[in-house]
Amino acid sequence: MKLKNLLTLFLAVCLTLSLAACGAKTDSPKPDASGASNGDASGGSEGDAITLGMIGPLTGSLAVYGTHIEKGVQLAIKEINTSGGVSLSDGVHPLAVETKDDQGDSTECVNAMNALISDGIQLVVGSATSGCTSAITSVANSEGTVMITPSGTADSLTTAMDYVFRTCFRDSFQGELAAQYAKDEGYTKVGIVYCSADTYSAGLRDAFTAACGSKGLEIVAEESVASMAEVDYTNQFNKMVSAGAELVFTPFYYDVMGPYLVPQARSVGFNGVLLGADGVDNTETTIPDGADLSVYNNVYFVNHYSTELASSGISADFVASYEAEYGETPNNFDALAYDAVYVYKAAMEACGASDATSVQAALADTSAVYDTTCGTFSFDETGTPIKDGVLMGYTYQDGDAGVTKITVKAVSLS
Repeated sequence: MKLKNLLTLFLAVCLTLSLAACGAKTDSPKPDASGASNGDASGGSEGDAITLGMIGPLTGSLAVYGTHIEKGVQLAIKEINTSGGVSLSDGVHPLAVETKDDQGDSTECVNAMNALISDGIQLVVGSATSGCTSAITSVANSEGTVMITPSGTADSLTTAMDYVFRTCFRDSFQGELAAQYAKDEGYTKVGIVYCSADTYSAGLRDAFTAACGSKGLEIVAEESVASMAEVDYTNQFNKMVSAGAELVFTPFYYDVMGPYLVPQARSVGFNGVLLGADGVDNTETTIPDGADLSVYNNVYFVNHYSTELASSGISADFVASYEAEYGETPNNFDALAYDAVYVYKAAMEACGASDATSVQAALADTSAVYDTTCGTFSFDETGTPIKDGVLMGYTYQDGDAGVTKITVKAVSLS
């Protein structure tokens, strides 16, 4: 008798679990004003929250990237929820977000991605860097989880018909834009200092090198370091000076440019142009106290977005909304992450669902057009936007309180 009762109880438990696995839904918690909440990633009955995942470096040396991506995501979610949510075939749903800190470390990024997938998240924004993002693309594709990286620019991150997309342009494009700028400005002798062990830096070096060959620019010297944690660049720039380089391409992140590379390049006599890519943005936040600020003149970088060129209604509204929410001016990481959320919204509403398979198919439609803060674009066959860029830089004059980040001009390939 006891055995029969135990068997009956066991079968009842199994039936309950089976029903739950087949899609029984519970009400998800409503997101707060920032959109922060842990909700049901698949949507469900009207009113259930669709929870996006977000991965980025919220701590560590690259935390400026992650915190700005988080702000862009939260602002977009707040706006969408305030305006009524996401309209799907089964009703209207608010958005929520579950955030994970990858600390700028590839292993931590994989752990973060796996944790989101375990929580049922099917749509992810992240990560920030190419190195971290490359560590989770295979996870996204094997698990069927859609991922939009706002700022992972390495060419290899996205391939045709997979689950990985981006709202930024790819390295081969911005490397070519950098070479185009050098040609347009009349430079003929260029140098390169890069990190051979980093996906982002090495990829940009390859793109810039190829573009120089096609545009008639002579690479007079090339030097590398073995780690993005390198703090001494004097030897590399002594060689740039000896070779007569007029411009040096420096595809590093802001935490290298501000305290190390720029002042050391100037200290050994290189007074020409230092030209980087989007990772140089935020260099002004890492300039050491008491530094000679004049050395940051002639430092430029290719970027995705500038508030000074925010001419469209969407872009101008974003700037106003961001400044009202956070009391500061947004940068390209804010804009690209904000765009990623709105791209998800557009894709979900186009297919009428929020499951990964449906959203991936909607995003893979290269005829779809997205109006974003960074311009109007469609994805190419690899999930990368087709759009132009911006050249930005820094300037300082005696008497200024600090260096000023400036927008030089819009840049495109001629």
